[in-house]
Amino acid sequence: MLKFLTQFFTWWNGQTLNTRFHTWRNGTFVGKDEQGNLYYTGGVDSEGRQRRWVIYNGLSEATRVPPGWHGWLHHRVDTAPAQETYQPREWERPHEANHTGSAKAYRPKGSVLRPGERPIVTGDYDAWTPGN
Repeated sequence: MLKFLTQFFTWWNGQTLNTRFHTWRNGTFVGKDEQGNLYYTGGVDSEGRQRRWVIYNGLSEATRVPPGWHGWLHHRVDTAPAQETYQPREWERPHEANHTGSAKAYRPKGSVLRPGERPIVTGDYDAWTPGN
């Protein structure tokens, strides 16, 4: 019952009832990634290409899609990683959660939220004033 209510009232927890129904009617299962996300295909999109979508295992967070599946979802490659022996490139990093808004968020040099001393202004910048 809780799963039904979650799918009925939220969109960020995997799939909605409409997505479940659409997948049941039109979807063809393509594969599953290491995080448990499910990938489907079926129908035609507005550009005449085969429609592809993902049903997240848990929170709907786009950064949870691995690079190989991302390429397939966005029609960069025709073959899904589950249908070939996909090996990540040496420069591809493993998944890391989106840290925006957390203590692990990126804080560039000079940010007021970065710990430590801020760099001293060098004076090499001339501010714009009206009339100049």
